[in-house]
Amino acid sequence: MHSRRTLANAIRILSIDAIQRANSGHPGAPMGMADIAEVLWRDYMNHNPNNPKWINRDRFILSNGHGSMLIYSLLHLTGYDLSIEDIKNFRKLYSKTPGHPEYGHTMGIETTTGPLGQGLANAVGFAISERTLSTQFNRPNYDIINHYTYVFLGDGCLMEGISHETCSLAGHLKLGKLIAFYDDNGISIDGNVKNWFSDDTASRFESYGWHVIRNVDGHDSNSIKLGIENAKAVTCKPSLIICKTVIAFGSPNKAGHHNTHGSPLGEEEISCTRQYLGWKEPPFIIPQEIYQAWNAKAIGQQKEENWKKIFSEYEAVYPELSQEFKRRIYGKLPTYWHKNSNTIIEKFQYNPVDIATRQASSNTLEAFGPMLPELIGGSADLTPSNLTFWSQSNPIHKNKGGNYIHYGVREFGMTAIGNGIANYGGFLPYTATFLIFVEYARNAVRMAAMMKTKHIMIYTHDSIGLGEDGPTHQPIEQLASLRMTPNLSNWRPCDQVETAVAWKAAIERNGPTTLILSRQKLVQQTRTKEQLQNIEKGGYILKDSVPTQIPDLILIATGSEVNLAVSIYTILEQEGYNIRVISMPSTDIFDSQDLAYRESVLPKSVKLRIAIEAGITDYWYKYVGLDGFIIGMNRFGESAPSEQLFEVFGFTIKNIINKARALLKKSNI
Repeated sequence: MHSRRTLANAIRILSIDAIQRANSGHPGAPMGMADIAEVLWRDYMNHNPNNPKWINRDRFILSNGHGSMLIYSLLHLTGYDLSIEDIKNFRKLYSKTPGHPEYGHTMGIETTTGPLGQGLANAVGFAISERTLSTQFNRPNYDIINHYTYVFLGDGCLMEGISHETCSLAGHLKLGKLIAFYDDNGISIDGNVKNWFSDDTASRFESYGWHVIRNVDGHDSNSIKLGIENAKAVTCKPSLIICKTVIAFGSPNKAGHHNTHGSPLGEEEISCTRQYLGWKEPPFIIPQEIYQAWNAKAIGQQKEENWKKIFSEYEAVYPELSQEFKRRIYGKLPTYWHKNSNTIIEKFQYNPVDIATRQASSNTLEAFGPMLPELIGGSADLTPSNLTFWSQSNPIHKNKGGNYIHYGVREFGMTAIGNGIANYGGFLPYTATFLIFVEYARNAVRMAAMMKTKHIMIYTHDSIGLGEDGPTHQPIEQLASLRMTPNLSNWRPCDQVETAVAWKAAIERNGPTTLILSRQKLVQQTRTKEQLQNIEKGGYILKDSVPTQIPDLILIATGSEVNLAVSIYTILEQEGYNIRVISMPSTDIFDSQDLAYRESVLPKSVKLRIAIEAGITDYWYKYVGLDGFIIGMNRFGESAPSEQLFEVFGFTIKNIINKARALLKKSNI
């Protein structure tokens, strides 16, 4: 029987060998946290390597994702589909072992980590999901959801501001099944952190309402076990286990030095480390008895089988509830969804009302919400402005099985928590703030896009149209930035109908979506049945003087500017011009349509084009070409009523009519 230290050394040796082979990586964290990982994964983790998606598994998140060889070693040793060849290919192109853990790329990876602090935030989302789902579905004697969320983190995670946002909320919500292990090694890339990080971390977390376990020896298994037992004994608070460790533990000449954070040890030091640890095997050779001691496939399968027996009884006693549970964890929409949602959209079309699209979003939530109990929403302290609270919203701080989260002023934390909820399964999260404050949340939005999480992000107050709050609150470049983000779908609807279609598209999409909504009232447009159906294509012909002919001029607009384009269309049509108006609420969806459809809407032969949008102009050149014209913003706004701002910045019928006439005259039309 091998000692615990020997089993932990398997992590250390695999990590340093893979990093050396790649000539790139971070050996310090895997070596320093190996003993903690050995105790957690062998004595406490409930998981099944045969089925990494088992819904009642414990969740493990490596927030300090640069230490990725730690989790790759754990997955390999415990029996996941991660071979020794995959370990050898660490950081190689298209390997299962990229430089930082990537969700959806390697089985057993719960979330993409690397940008420090976000894994910790995701873990808060997992813990919220576990408690909410268990409250909604568990019944006496049937705890079908009952597991822990464990997260490893380092000094860097705690220095990032997102750790304050999310840990403050986690403590307030009393997430008792969230356990964090702080790798307190005192070292970061620049050296000893005492020179720039002297926080009293324990007191800080106690002030959040966390249970803090101090002075755990991160290299002593008994101390680690005692820390975990103490954490699990407190069920009314999340726990932080402060583990004192040595970075690159086991390296005789480099342990404790900041150079080991992000550089291979080197062949000579690896040889010395092998000798120091008593490891006699050559690179990438693990003795079978060590594999046997680590392998969790049999016990993991047994744990899932035991759970299945309980769930089978649960199905018999609660057949409807169990069917709903399975629908939700498999991410399937209700069978009646498509028919009912289309009926709601048609109702909106034939009952026109001029309202702000943020209000249209609220109306859509009210209509769609009763069909989708998986919706769990929230706002970063802007609920009355974002209008994200509907009649059946139930705050989770009052009811643990609720469906609404008051995130407080925590845009970054909110978005990363939403990503965690999305990755957990069983829920469809929506989060909300003003569009300008996507700047605070930007990297979490990027992670949502990278992971393709099903996360709906609502951004209201979408332009200078918000008015008197002025340039600090008026988004200019934000929408273009979102549109240029891979995997992210973006909608800026012009009225209640387009807003409902946008919501429907977001709900049906397997990926993240933003809804960009106005503060001010917008005019509802009239449409034919065909036009109504074409909204879902992202861009469509809203007005056409002579549908059978190629237009003289095409006006393209989104959101609040669509009605402006329609007004200009009416005037120019009366002057005898053949004008077309394209409403393009989603450029990415339009771009994904086949060439024939795109050509039918925006024919290449028409060079005279004007794009109208109260945002940065440069994005629109891809649609109007160099011969076209863009009415947009190329500077920050001003503080004034929206009507005055639109006039000052040229979003007027007079200004655009003059531009259009000039283009038509220049082309001899």
